[in-house]
Amino acid sequence: MDIKTISVTYHRKFNLGDYESLELGCSLWAQIDPEEDADGVTQFLYQQAKASVKEAARPVIQESLHQMNKVRMQKQ
Repeated sequence: MDIKTISVTYHRKFNLGDYESLELGCSLWAQIDPEEDADGVTQFLYQQAKASVKEAARPVIQESLHQMNKVRMQKQ
């Protein structure tokens, strides 16, 4: 099979507490040549999309007491 384009979408919903949530998503596409590793490109796009969502959510999460308490509990 000849794959020419790969697309990856990553969505995440963050519970901010008090019945509030933040839903973010990122979609990335890549054109690849037949000799390129499609699985490797897919993994790379997934990691990039995930990092992009995490970075976009960071300011809101830092302002959310509920999320910061969750982070503290996970570190223990």
